[in-house]
Amino acid sequence: MKSLRANGITVCYDSLGDEDDDTILLISGLGTYMIRWTDPFCLSLVAKGFRVIRFDNRDAGLSKHFTNSPTPDFAALATAIAAGRKPDVPYTLDDMAADAIGLLDALSIERAHVVGRSMGGMIAQLMAGDHPQRVSSLASIMSSTGNPGLPSAAADIMAMLTRRAPHAVDDEEGFVAHGLAFANRIGGTRFPIDREAHRAMILEESRRAYDPAGFGRQIAAIAATGDIRPRLARIRVPTLVVHGSDDALIPPACGEDTAASIPGSEFLLIEGMGHDLPAALHQTLVDAICRNARRDIGK
Repeated sequence: MKSLRANGITVCYDSLGDEDDDTILLISGLGTYMIRWTDPFCLSLVAKGFRVIRFDNRDAGLSKHFTNSPTPDFAALATAIAAGRKPDVPYTLDDMAADAIGLLDALSIERAHVVGRSMGGMIAQLMAGDHPQRVSSLASIMSSTGNPGLPSAAADIMAMLTRRAPHAVDDEEGFVAHGLAFANRIGGTRFPIDREAHRAMILEESRRAYDPAGFGRQIAAIAATGDIRPRLARIRVPTLVVHGSDDALIPPACGEDTAASIPGSEFLLIEGMGHDLPAALHQTLVDAICRNARRDIGK
């Protein structure tokens, strides 16, 4: 893994495959690191003839952490949004999209096929809507549009998401147990989580970088960005929207709304999939992403 300066910050990234091949840029979700795009998943895309780049978003992994910015006051944030005022946050998803564009600039990549999961899906959508000359195709997975009329997660899930987790260093086993409980709750009925693999992922992430305040700043970025549907209407590249029928964190209606907001998009609802990309579905997702990308490059 390497790092470089992009959009004025340090961004940690990984590049797999032949640099002369068309690029797929993978964008991670809320509070997760680029390693959630697992090696087998990335190498399956490489085997299809693509160069694959994954990276840590700001405030995650080994990219820049905004530790000098205070953790947002979520009550004040909600009040400002309800009153129609611009909330005071360290950054928004627009800044995170600019990071991704900056990464492409630094790597001299003119255009990329952009794939985002969860929060990363919204970042990918903004890239396609606001930087059309840089995006060849778009795949938005288990994501949303910021439409305030959409259903939200169940109360118990929101409580698990926002509850302070045990400290990753002081109580590593408690931290892992918290992460496994959350993953199990938002996973699908048809594809239960691989507990050992997920445990290993949680430990790898926490030992790589531990910054719960960064997670809070990313939540604030999502909330402050708001409804992006008007910007999605400008998207003209081949677009695939993927969602799980059992997604309890971001309900399927959010994926449907994303697809309805992007002209000509394809909506793929996967029965039994939750808010997760289980290994059993990797080939299905890889095939769908590559099929969508090749609608642009005509192969």
